[in-house]
Amino acid sequence: MQELLVSSKIIKSVFFRPDDGRLYIRFKNGEERQFTGVPQKAALAMVKASSPGQHYIEHIRTQFERVA
Repeated sequence: MQELLVSSKIIKSVFFRPDDGRLYIRFKNGEERQFTGVPQKAALAMVKASSPGQHYIEHIRTQFERVA
C-alpha cells in the first residue's frame, strides 16, 4: 500500500493499493472511507487536482463502489 500525498481542506491522507485498486481516504473530521476497483490513474487524478476534496465528491464518490 502506498500513501499518496494530498493537500486538501477536507482530506487528511490517502492510501492506495495498486494490486487490487483499493483506495483509502481519511478525512480531517476523523471519517475513513474505502473504495474498490479504483484505477491508479483515478487515484492520482484526485490527489493532483486543484481541489482534491471536490474531485473526490464529483468523481470518486460517484463512480466507484464504497466498501467501508
